[in-house]
Amino acid sequence: MALVNGIHLLIYTSNPEADRAFFRDILGFQYVDVGHGWLIFGLPPAEAAFHPAEGGADQTPSGHRRLGSDVYLMCDDLKLTMESLKGKKVKCGSVKEERWGSLTTISLPGGGKIGLYQPKHPTAIGG
Repeated sequence: MALVNGIHLLIYTSNPEADRAFFRDILGFQYVDVGHGWLIFGLPPAEAAFHPAEGGADQTPSGHRRLGSDVYLMCDDLKLTMESLKGKKVKCGSVKEERWGSLTTISLPGGGKIGLYQPKHPTAIGG
């Protein structure tokens, strides 16, 4: 039995309602409504990698040191995924080829961007 059974990811945004609608309506993630329109999303399988930190870190409301992080959604076929998102009026950035994957960004309604990439490396989620 695992000591930890899940991860709860916090994404800070200037327009949480619009970004919640994006994850619900455009990406189609399952969710629960815990009241007052506050949606918590089930996420696809995930993996975590630890990179060296550059610069300082902020403090969270609970007082502990905030770790820096980036959100990257993963897909099997970046070109096909981008075409599907384009059909839903979602703007993606230009594609960059890195040794570890082909990547772009997705513009969220709240003004932020998240990464989207097709890994070129083995994944911890079985791909």
